[in-house]
Amino acid sequence: MDPYILLLVSAGALILLVAWLPMVLRELPLSLPMFCIVCGFVAFAYSTGDQPVPADYPHAAERLTELVVIVALTGAGLKLDRPLDWRSWNLTWRLLGLAMPLSILGIGAIGYWGLGLGLPAALLLGAALAPTDPVLASDVQVGPPRSGEEDEVRFTLTAEAGLNDGLAFPFVNLAVTLAAVGMAPEDWLAHWVGIDVLWKLGAGLGAGWGIGRLLGWLTFRMPNRTNLSRTGDGFVALGATFLAYGLTEIVHGYGFVAVFVAALAMRSAERHHRYHDRLHDFAEQTERLLMMVLLVLFGGAVAGGVLAPLNWAGVAAALGFIFLVRPAAGMLSLIGTSQPMEERAAISFFGIRGLGSFYYLAFAANAATFPEMDQLWAVVSLTVLISVGLHGVTVTPAMRWLDTRRRRQGVLPLEVA
Repeated sequence: MDPYILLLVSAGALILLVAWLPMVLRELPLSLPMFCIVCGFVAFAYSTGDQPVPADYPHAAERLTELVVIVALTGAGLKLDRPLDWRSWNLTWRLLGLAMPLSILGIGAIGYWGLGLGLPAALLLGAALAPTDPVLASDVQVGPPRSGEEDEVRFTLTAEAGLNDGLAFPFVNLAVTLAAVGMAPEDWLAHWVGIDVLWKLGAGLGAGWGIGRLLGWLTFRMPNRTNLSRTGDGFVALGATFLAYGLTEIVHGYGFVAVFVAALAMRSAERHHRYHDRLHDFAEQTERLLMMVLLVLFGGAVAGGVLAPLNWAGVAAALGFIFLVRPAAGMLSLIGTSQPMEERAAISFFGIRGLGSFYYLAFAANAATFPEMDQLWAVVSLTVLISVGLHGVTVTPAMRWLDTRRRRQGVLPLEVA
């Protein structure tokens, strides 16, 4: 059979599944990511060709995961109805400022003492697994723009996923620096604080907000009937994504931060315009297609032996990350808030790990030498695999139970009440 024709058939089937499967799986305790991973495993288990093990293709792994993450970040920013401010984002700030550093510390400690990793590799493990994933967390995120589906649990998890991918970058860069230059503080400390923390975060925030405001003006405010919203084209969302990411990377800022902030700034330019629906829908559809491709490849990586370096300590560590570190860090960060205990538990538990973690590992593998990289891929892959399965089964009934409880109590989302 002509490989080109086979590729067309496979692409056509995949595109149709992108549209059809979310509707079919909506009422089942299953998720689209689970289906994709199983399909990839089955397809590659009987393949005699090369297996898509990410350690063998680190550059491809980095670029593909980078692409899907930035598209997902744009979609997450566009769908948030709530304006950016200190008070209404209080739970998000707590997760970013407390839960995420605690998660990095906890995961890194398990990696260092439990798995015997060196300090750079343990830090990389913590930085890669601490962020929640904007790609695989769609079932616990808010609804489309202007839909009113923005209760505190969904909003907090969406906003956290939008920002914490970029905020993990300083710690990934620190791990890369330690692996490259050693442990003497005079070799890296000043550079890390000045460049990797202050400059790159500041450039990401500033460039993202500035680019987003400019794009918002071009889209909604430009006079003489020439604004971009009149085109009705959803692919403008991709243009905004690539522009914000690329320009920020040129000035050595964190592009992940910039993309999400740019989407928030675009939304703030005209918060209730219908064109946001078109932009969000196109970004979401693109994200879903890319996600399915990558998760099929991930299933192939599982079939190809990415988990082979695992031992019982690695399995226990993965379970500890999911069932102990993230829930404990989340609950500690939310102490003193007025949210009901069940909502705090949901926010703490549904910290889904996914493609962002793969991106950070691939980025680090291409930037420095980590002798434990095969072990890191195995532990992170198992963590993502468990996270996808566990959260895919539990998220639908859990969120439905929370929604029913809120309705009985007469509690409505912020924008609807």
